[in-house]
Amino acid sequence: MKELEALRREIDELDRRLLEILHRRLEVARRIGEIKRREGIRSLDLSREREVLRRLLSENRGYFPEESLRAIVLEIINTCRQAQEPSRVAYLGPEATFSHMAALEFFGQSTEFLPVESVLDVFEEVESERVRFGVVPVENSIEGTVSTTLDAFSQYRVKVCGEVYIPITHNLLNQTGRREDIKKVLSHPHALAQCRRWLRKNLPSVTVDEVASTALAARWAAVDPSVAAIASPLAARTYHLQVVAKHIEDYKGNVTRFWIIGREPPPPTGEDKTSLFFSVSDRPGALYRVLKAFAERHINLSKIESRPAKSEPWRYLFFLDCEGHVEDPRLKECLKEVEKYCLHLEWLGSYPRGHL
Repeated sequence: MKELEALRREIDELDRRLLEILHRRLEVARRIGEIKRREGIRSLDLSREREVLRRLLSENRGYFPEESLRAIVLEIINTCRQAQEPSRVAYLGPEATFSHMAALEFFGQSTEFLPVESVLDVFEEVESERVRFGVVPVENSIEGTVSTTLDAFSQYRVKVCGEVYIPITHNLLNQTGRREDIKKVLSHPHALAQCRRWLRKNLPSVTVDEVASTALAARWAAVDPSVAAIASPLAARTYHLQVVAKHIEDYKGNVTRFWIIGREPPPPTGEDKTSLFFSVSDRPGALYRVLKAFAERHINLSKIESRPAKSEPWRYLFFLDCEGHVEDPRLKECLKEVEKYCLHLEWLGSYPRGHL
């Protein structure tokens, strides 16, 4: 017992010292914020924040559980950032959508969040500077790219400033947790599509209807005992619902990639990604010459796909992700050459690469 008491006293002392360190970190962050305001420097530096996180994870060498350490460090960083300059972040609402989960993952609990009704509303809030950043879905590992998000870049003057990946798990939720109480299932069209086989097998006679978001479905379920929602674990906690069935998605490993959009793209970090739109003339070898410019410089392309151009029938734009930052000399030289072969070349942003 003496050994146990001694270890408990050591824990108490470590907790006290940890609190002192947190106080000191917050104080230093506030002083940095004062200097930045005096010098006219914007407070948020996403590249610096990601660098701090990577360094600590590297120095940890896996001793402290990595996912827990990542969550702790990000929350400390986010809290100190808010002390420098409180920021508002818009996301596709209502509360407890997967976009909300992505916003919490990237910016932390201490940030002021603004739920809006559509992806275009997120772009509008960012462009008008009513919020500092926005969070929008751009790609799902099963459903593919989100057209609304990509198309919005032609309408709004914003840039991609970061990315975050969120595993998508769907739960069936209602007020009681009993399957026999369900008369109707509501959810977003994508969620319903991802759970179609489970619904057909387990609730074949139940009506299934689409709503604007998984969170809106959860809100309906919270007020109507005959309704069940397909929604996230966060929605269950937020709207005080019971879980009827967990992980009802037809395909496991479903992940959605979200972009952080803002007015000021971050500087290089050494671990970046660049996103582009481009179009080429309709003649043999045009696309080959563009891709050859990347290949000759050993610049890896992590994604490329074609999309119909909205302005002209049967003309296509290419959406491309590549490694590197637009300020890197090698990529800068590559894009200068690529521009010769393109009818249109648009830089969507360069940003710290997210991790699955």
